[in-house]
Amino acid sequence: MVGMVAWEYALLVRRYQGQGRQFHVSFIWYAPDGTRRDVTAYGDTAIAHLNRVGREGWELVSAAEDVNNVQGSTEVHRYHLKRPLAEPPSGR
Repeated sequence: MVGMVAWEYALLVRRYQGQGRQFHVSFIWYAPDGTRRDVTAYGDTAIAHLNRVGREGWELVSAAEDVNNVQGSTEVHRYHLKRPLAEPPSGR
């Protein structure tokens, strides 16, 4: 269909795990090709990561949070992103 935008999608996952005063935050990037990469070194906040991928053309579509506060604390935040494909797929 002419004028139709084709999208690719990715996922950024922020995981916070804490026990008392000890905690660890990590960020994992799930790319459109299915690969998984630890991107924690690129920043210590979700905003830093979202701004970084925003400069690469990614747009935040939705965010979700799971929290478990039993015996310590675990938080998982999922940021779903999309951007237009550089080359639209050929017709079928």
